[in-house]
Amino acid sequence: MPRPVPRPVPRPATVAAVRTTPAEEWGRVAEDGTVSVREGDQWRQVGQYPDGTHDEALAYFTRKFTDLADKVALLEQRHRGGGASASELRTAAARLVDEVDGAAAVGDLASLAGRLDALTDTLGAASAEEAAAARAAVDEAVQQRTVLVESMEKLAARDPKSIQWKQTTAEVNELFAQWQAQQQAGPRLSKAASQQLWKRFRDARATLDRHRREFYADLDETHKAARDRKSALVAKAEALAPKGEDGIPAYRDLLDQWKSSGRAGRKADDALWARFKAAGDVLYAARAERDSAEVEASLEKIEQRRALLDEAKAVADEKDLRKARTQLTGIQRRWDEIGRIFPRDKERALDDELRKVEQALRAREDADWKRNNPETRARADDMTQQLTDAIAKLEDELTAARAGGDATAIAAAEEALAARKAWLGALGR
Repeated sequence: MPRPVPRPVPRPATVAAVRTTPAEEWGRVAEDGTVSVREGDQWRQVGQYPDGTHDEALAYFTRKFTDLADKVALLEQRHRGGGASASELRTAAARLVDEVDGAAAVGDLASLAGRLDALTDTLGAASAEEAAAARAAVDEAVQQRTVLVESMEKLAARDPKSIQWKQTTAEVNELFAQWQAQQQAGPRLSKAASQQLWKRFRDARATLDRHRREFYADLDETHKAARDRKSALVAKAEALAPKGEDGIPAYRDLLDQWKSSGRAGRKADDALWARFKAAGDVLYAARAERDSAEVEASLEKIEQRRALLDEAKAVADEKDLRKARTQLTGIQRRWDEIGRIFPRDKERALDDELRKVEQALRAREDADWKRNNPETRARADDMTQQLTDAIAKLEDELTAARAGGDATAIAAAEEALAARKAWLGALGR
């Protein structure tokens, strides 16, 4: 397509020299290629298109108008879509107003200018709302960052000795991550507000870092001292190995010292404890070996004592208590000669069985003593004599009552006589 040649705009041609294209309401082309656009009742020249036909010239400047109309429509669409900033669209609309005003184009420029004016007014109101929302967002962002700053300062104000550093370090990292997220995604703060808040946040974080370094430095010293103490205890425990079972009391003393020696750090504690325990296992293994040998040696002793228990059953059947005691004493002597039995609970169970035999015999001896005790027998004889005398007297009274026919006296005498005879029978007489 031939392009228009820039040249001075000629003076308006005479009406007789102008041909108006009937297909276009807004433009006309003169014989010399001069193109004009209608603005109200007036015509304004917009340029020349001398190297083409009148239709081509009019089409060229009509496309200019179409381009402007497309720009206006695009701004209107972007505003309706809500994805673009109203202030940015307002700036673009202002530039487009300048393009439309006096544009070298053929079309309803007045209508296009009216649409731009309406859009500019709408965007002005939207820009004001956006500015207010932006200020509110900034205020909220300042408040949010202030909360982060105060949280960090609160952590920094705590006593370093009471801080759980693993948990606190995680909290510090989380606060810093939130700060970065707000800085990247949040609204831009003023330089003064941003610097002031960051300085407080940074200073509090630096204080915590310093306290943490000091804490772990002290902890390293504490761990080193505990590690040295436990290493010495491990060496002593391992040196007890030649003593075998006899080294167990000394090992227990070392274990008490271990419990009060402090922490040496998890890794060091685990390694040192493994050595310390292994040293103790050697000593207790020697004891276990001895116990196993003693248990093996006790099997025959257990059978011997069970045989004595079978023999002891005859003690209960012996009527003569002296013989029964002699028999049990012999069994007890042989019982002791057999020696200790392992495990101990087995020995206790066997001892309990023999003790039952001993208790049963002692119960029989106590009962016999009570029956044959001279003092007891003397008291019983005296009581027997008294009851015998009383019975004789009551029998005389009963005989007299019967002779006299006194029923009441007879009944009283019979009741008293029966009671005295019962008491006498209780004494075994």
